Amino acid sequence: MISEQETTRDDARAVDPIGDQERLGQQHAGGRNFAKVGSSRASTLTYTYGPGAIMDLSHFTVMPTGLDDWDRVYARRAAGEGSAIHAPRLVRTAQLLVGPQVSRLRPYPWEPSLGGDKRDNVDLGVPARVFPQWLRCTGCDRLAPLSFFVRDGHGYRNTNPYRPDQATIYHYNCPGHGGRARSGKAREAACVPARYLLACPDGHLDEFPYDWFVHHGGNCPKAAHPILKLIESARSSSGTAVKCVSCGEYRPMSHAISTEGRDQLPRCRGRMPHLGVFRPGGCDEAVRVMLIGASNLWFPINQSIIDMPQRDENAIRKKHYDQVCEAFRDTPGFIKDPADTLALQTAVIILQNHRELQHEQWVRELDASALAALIAQFTAGEEDEAARAERRRNWDPVELLVPEWRHLDEERFSATPGDSYDQESGLSVHTEDVDETVRALGVRRVLGIDRLRKINALLGFTRIDAYDRADDLGARFVPLSRKPPTWLPATEDRGEGVFIQFDEDAIQQWESRVEDSELWEAYRAAHERNAINRQSDTSKGGNTDERMPPARYWMLHTLAHALIKRMAMSSGYGVPSLSERLYAWKPDGERQGAAGLMIVTAASDSDGTLGGLVALAEPARFAQIMADALDEMRRCSSDPVCAMRVPEDPEDFLHGAACHSCVMVSETSCERSNRFLDRRFLVALPGGYKRHRYADLAFFG
Repeated sequence: MISEQETTRDDARAVDPIGDQERLGQQHAGGRNFAKVGSSRASTLTYTYGPGAIMDLSHFTVMPTGLDDWDRVYARRAAGEGSAIHAPRLVRTAQLLVGPQVSRLRPYPWEPSLGGDKRDNVDLGVPARVFPQWLRCTGCDRLAPLSFFVRDGHGYRNTNPYRPDQATIYHYNCPGHGGRARSGKAREAACVPARYLLACPDGHLDEFPYDWFVHHGGNCPKAAHPILKLIESARSSSGTAVKCVSCGEYRPMSHAISTEGRDQLPRCRGRMPHLGVFRPGGCDEAVRVMLIGASNLWFPINQSIIDMPQRDENAIRKKHYDQVCEAFRDTPGFIKDPADTLALQTAVIILQNHRELQHEQWVRELDASALAALIAQFTAGEEDEAARAERRRNWDPVELLVPEWRHLDEERFSATPGDSYDQESGLSVHTEDVDETVRALGVRRVLGIDRLRKINALLGFTRIDAYDRADDLGARFVPLSRKPPTWLPATEDRGEGVFIQFDEDAIQQWESRVEDSELWEAYRAAHERNAINRQSDTSKGGNTDERMPPARYWMLHTLAHALIKRMAMSSGYGVPSLSERLYAWKPDGERQGAAGLMIVTAASDSDGTLGGLVALAEPARFAQIMADALDEMRRCSSDPVCAMRVPEDPEDFLHGAACHSCVMVSETSCERSNRFLDRRFLVALPGGYKRHRYADLAFFG
């Protein structure tokens, strides 16, 4: 549930939707729904409309605020501060990227389903504020801030308890385009957001300065508070324009959007509207005009893991230490001194009676000396900020996948479903026999993932440049709260899947052949052009080759899409419900190479999914699905155009023989936005096409 607060001030005062609901409910009869303006799934808030993003409602837009404003909502829950999501491996990544103060992950505040007449009494969820707050009246084109339209008890309507998304900001007593108000009943016209904004590469976002712009950087000579209009005309060559009624000035918005006009815009003020603050000292970056619905307005920084059982002794002890720190999060100095025997003994008693830890075996066996050793082990060599910054610069998202790959690669699982169930991680895996026809294709192992738990955390966001394209991620990382957060929002999904592992030697031999080819050189050059063309001026200059996925990734990625399409036909799940998880990297030092993929379906329901996907891992069924998937890749309804596609200068697309008719899938299924795909890496494409000389690059021959 989303909520908003009427405010035009941009300061650090916390958004208070609960207080608004109580206050407005008393002022307006039947208005108990006044503060609620819509609803959203937790996954949507993680990937599309999180804090700092702009969410479209029916009649206006809102921006979810920072995490500081969520605490009062959590405090209203029956569980007090809200239950934590257990994912130590993901928390350690958050500590590296966000800060060492992060100690836990929290589920999004959700609205309990009460039904019936109790709907009016449900609590509010994620706080949000109206943004942008400059609005345009659809009746008279009046352009003004929210405070002009909403005042004296007029200008906002939201009293339907069943449709909070129909909340409307309207211009009371609107004169219309004729300029005069109607006699008798006051005319009301809906207001819509003025869609222009200013953004900078460092993640700041601000309202467009319409008054400043139409007066060419000055003030209106006729009025201190001039009457502005935003005029949209399809008949005019200038399109949208701002007009000052008070003095007659008129200026098309094209003057601000053009390359020449960008140099005349004001400098960035360092505004972060989701936090209600400005950057101390301001910001020196140049701004650019953006529209509300621009795809590069908000790029989430998400990381996810599939929880795996801990097998490494040091990792297990680190998890125990993290649990101790979490238990004493509010009193960190309580056990800071391992030599204080009395404090340690007291701490042991507290831990053994802790609601979430009292049933764990290691806690029941804990004593003061063991607790002292545990604390000393992980506090003696704590890294300083400089070391952490260096590790952050060298961090690779692959590090989150390595423990999963090692467990699936090294663990010997039972062939009976359920025998290998791990209660703590929620993972249940069984081994399937590999059909000889599948083994001949280079598949070494097939596992049925009967149950899994996937955790997805939102760490921050960027604007203009996606986080995987920015070389200076530390500077562009827009925080989710005004002060360093001690927790981050996350979602927890349960589901099933199929894991396919390939022979490493066969992959390496094929990969070396591909990366020496003319086709691979064309992709490498296209990747470099793609980065140059799509990055902002302040993010250019990095080594694009380091970000280019290896050839094995392209092949496994394309195969994953082919399998998703075939599995959707037999599993009972639609294509958007299936997603990929790729383990594809070359050997690097002590890190062994990986060549495998997992097709997963997961749901937020605690019971998970129904087993239709994991059933496809059975040898005969998987062999048929594999054969059908590869056979479908040989032909495309867009051939020969699709089969001939290779990027040539100045083209910068990152897919070859791949299109929506053959390989591409929905955005919910693909982890790389349908990039790095080519059917040629799977099978030889038939026909006498110009690019048929690449037939020897097919892994499956």
